[in-house]
Amino acid sequence: MATDQAERLAAGRRQRRIDAAPETLRPTVDAFADFMMRSRERARRAGTRPRSDTTVEAALAIMRDLARFLASERGKQDWALTDVHDVEAFLASSPKARQRRLVVLGQFFRFARSRKIVLVDPSRGLTARGPSGFTGATLTLDQQRVLFRRWTTGPAVHPHEALLGMLALLHGASSREVKML
Repeated sequence: MATDQAERLAAGRRQRRIDAAPETLRPTVDAFADFMMRSRERARRAGTRPRSDTTVEAALAIMRDLARFLASERGKQDWALTDVHDVEAFLASSPKARQRRLVVLGQFFRFARSRKIVLVDPSRGLTARGPSGFTGATLTLDQQRVLFRRWTTGPAVHPHEALLGMLALLHGASSREVKML
């Protein structure tokens, strides 16, 4: 005979995550949890893949963390005050979890917008990828000039070093790209 022990334990974990959200933001997180559970039941009846307890709990943990962030770091006590800068700052606090967090935030803000809790979706238009481009350390202009003079006028410089150095300076080649040359 099957028991509902696993379901009761999962319900307790969900409720603990909801209760950990700040009191002013908690009702919306609770409504989102109910929405996710109704969606799960609908998926079961339709024969599609319903969300697992782990997925729902992870989503609620992300919403709890966002609610705490908004209340403590940003001083916002209402979901309607959330803007794209708040969402970006929250995502930047844990760059490795950016993609997963952004998926959940998109789900939540679509839910909140459909219930008229927020007017606009602050997560819309954000991408899971972080800023592109070079983010490492670069040489100062003075250091680049010294190297340029060495490679163009230095008699003791090997031609291969001069060629690769000039290519790296002109094209911003990474060390990996230079190795490939």
